[in-house]
Amino acid sequence: MATYRYFAYGSNMDTERLRARAPSARPVGAARLPGHALRWHKRGRDGSGKCDIRAADAAAVVWGVLFDIECADKPTLDAAEGVGVGYEERAVLVVADSGPAEALTYQARASHIDRRLRPMPWYKRHVVAGARQHGLPAAYRRALAAAPTTADP
Repeated sequence: MATYRYFAYGSNMDTERLRARAPSARPVGAARLPGHALRWHKRGRDGSGKCDIRAADAAAVVWGVLFDIECADKPTLDAAEGVGVGYEERAVLVVADSGPAEALTYQARASHIDRRLRPMPWYKRHVVAGARQHGLPAAYRRALAAAPTTADP
């Protein structure tokens, strides 16, 4: 079956969460997206902040996880991510242990960015859990864990 490479940098780094949306997802390994910064400013359906990537200075880096996913699972994952509504699909070039790799990811639409937003604790737990599961650098995991949250009503 045909597959595509996906770069997860937010809650989809949590393999169990991603597999609920794309059952064929198979982790390939950690990777980094140079020249980008992680933001928690994408307005989710629940009104709280979700992860996003934005171009930044050359020293910035977003860590994430590469997954191979069967193409048949892509429409379901796209729908869960709100492609065409909250996020847009984007091709990125990441750096993995094995070298550069092309992958698809999601980036927030400008209309869904609100810099005042914060994630809810349950969402942040998925992000931190995924970073831990896949052995992302300890300093990066600490930065994720330090992100401020907002109460879940």
